[in-house]
Amino acid sequence: MNDDMANWFAQFSGSGGDFDFNKLIAQLQQAMASMAGNADGNGLDWNSAKTTARHVTASLGPDPVPGHRDQQQVAEADRLASLWLDQHVSFGPLVRPPAAWSRAEWVEKTMGAWQTVAEPIVVRIADALATSFGDQFSVGEEVPPELGQFGAMMAPMLRTSAGAMYTTQLAQAIGKISGQVVSGSEIGIQLLPAPQMALLPTNVSDFSSGLGISDEDVRIYLAVREGARQRLFAQVGWLAPQILALLEHYAREITIDVGAITSTIDVSDLSALTPERLAELSEQLQGRLFAPTQTDEQREILGRLEALLALLEGWVDEVTATTVNTWMPHAANALSEAVRRRRATDSPAQQLFSALVGLELSPRRIRDAANLWSGLTRERGIAGRDAVWAHPDLMPTAADLDDPLRLLAPDQDSDAGDDMDAELARLLEQAERERRDESGEADD
Repeated sequence: MNDDMANWFAQFSGSGGDFDFNKLIAQLQQAMASMAGNADGNGLDWNSAKTTARHVTASLGPDPVPGHRDQQQVAEADRLASLWLDQHVSFGPLVRPPAAWSRAEWVEKTMGAWQTVAEPIVVRIADALATSFGDQFSVGEEVPPELGQFGAMMAPMLRTSAGAMYTTQLAQAIGKISGQVVSGSEIGIQLLPAPQMALLPTNVSDFSSGLGISDEDVRIYLAVREGARQRLFAQVGWLAPQILALLEHYAREITIDVGAITSTIDVSDLSALTPERLAELSEQLQGRLFAPTQTDEQREILGRLEALLALLEGWVDEVTATTVNTWMPHAANALSEAVRRRRATDSPAQQLFSALVGLELSPRRIRDAANLWSGLTRERGIAGRDAVWAHPDLMPTAADLDDPLRLLAPDQDSDAGDDMDAELARLLEQAERERRDESGEADD
């Protein structure tokens, strides 16, 4: 048994230095009872997480519910943005009507998606923590025989406490982000139950402050950005699941720094691990639940995730630039620069992925992706550019972002270009057949 665990057990020694196993078990049972709460089958209490996020949101300042005028303004911005996008993307318009949300509404409407995105990570952290602690309880000369099965007995509490700490930390991040996002899925992953253009008027007003551009133009610009992003999610069925799959793959490789936990939590009174105490512990443990170094496989996964997120946001940048430059050239440059500054200084997406998996999403990477999509637009036109999204195997890679000429100079490798065109044609034909089949089934 290592020194950290030995120090823990020393807290349960009686006056004569004998280990009081009954005392430990009694406090363990009390702690498990207090933590049970409303946890789901994985030991996670997402209702509590939503409440925490709402409390953080409320602490950020006034958050009025958008009124009829707000809804009308967003609807008008979306109407224009949708008409403009029709000429600059090959993906059709959205079915659901646009919406104006308060910050609190954004938390409520996106919490289901947060659970889907984060639960695999939270569960893996909880499992890894329980396993790591269990490994500490190997019976030896210095360990009482009663502790042979202690790791298994303690596992449920450890899973619950680890899950509670991480979900609390995530909920605090969600609450903070709610005060910054200007649209439903600005952070780059699909958080909405169904594709929809949604803006947060209070945050839009904060975004536009000091730009010297009319509120109407800012709303239209942001409606173009979010409308393009939501059209992409609506038409590219593999995109959102692929992002989730990469996060889940990363989660499977997570390991826990047990020393960081044992040096932080005082188990002399396990019954004192209330939700409030867990919130304090999550602050103390921030950045320490993960092992100090990532595995090679995790770094490779994060590289793929960063490339995919960069390609998504780079495509949105390219589509928005060409659309707004055509219809609103007087404000295009200033608004694009505002988005770039936001990414470099206080990006909600950067905050999210840093808290979730430790990913530092590089603004330069997104610029590289936007330049690549711009080149594809010149080389292949709008339909050819957007056809790349037909299948994940056709997507540019991280190497393509490093060297766009590999993808934009087909004459240097005509055979590779011909192969890609043939594969693209095959996939598009297959997708059309599947669409007709699904339509036929629906008609029946």
